[in-house]
Amino acid sequence: MSAKVKIITTEDGSHSLYHEDLKETYHSFHGAYRESLHVFLIYGLDSWLARNPRKYPIRIFEVGFGTGLNAWLTLVWAEQNQIPVLYHTIEPFPLEKDIYSQLNYIDQNDAIWHYHKYFEALHKLPWNEGGPVSEYFNFKKDQVKLEDAQLYPSDVVFFDAFAPSKQPELWAKDLLEKVEKSMRPGAVLTTYCAKGQFKRDLKELGLDVQNPPGPPGKKEMTRAWKSEITES
Repeated sequence: MSAKVKIITTEDGSHSLYHEDLKETYHSFHGAYRESLHVFLIYGLDSWLARNPRKYPIRIFEVGFGTGLNAWLTLVWAEQNQIPVLYHTIEPFPLEKDIYSQLNYIDQNDAIWHYHKYFEALHKLPWNEGGPVSEYFNFKKDQVKLEDAQLYPSDVVFFDAFAPSKQPELWAKDLLEKVEKSMRPGAVLTTYCAKGQFKRDLKELGLDVQNPPGPPGKKEMTRAWKSEITES
């Protein structure tokens, strides 16, 4: 069953989607493109790499493929930096081509426009299969809910589910524990969400929780690190 969505334009000119049943957007009204760069690339992938130079390939797990924006920006990052990335994402309700083909992310930055073909490639790759999409980006997407997903060891987690007020089950402590157990020593989880209960749950799971500044329109976000040392 496909979600009932319509395309909207956010404040930075980039598209997002409005989920009519949940009455929720896929990204911030203040800028979808800027939010993804800020939360997932700068405070997620870049921050992990700063602590782990030359530790490749980087294994990324994403909760919520959605529009494909996070995955595409990560592919561009991998190609520009010539760093191999293994990217696993889940999404129970994929978008139809008539929606994702209209999204304008490739028009947001002229410097990376020539990577435009990969955006469609990410969407067209068969679900529940994996393989290389570009020289430095290996991709697998599973059409499955988080509670049923098989998780692989990850270095970076993009937790990009709908807000806890809209889909509280995705933020339940038992599912967060499932994700935490899949994180490798020294891994990082990053998300736009800064809810108190969510942060308390992460701390109880043993993660080092930080509150970096949020993207435009949000005071803060959440980043959580797993210890480099594992219990014997």
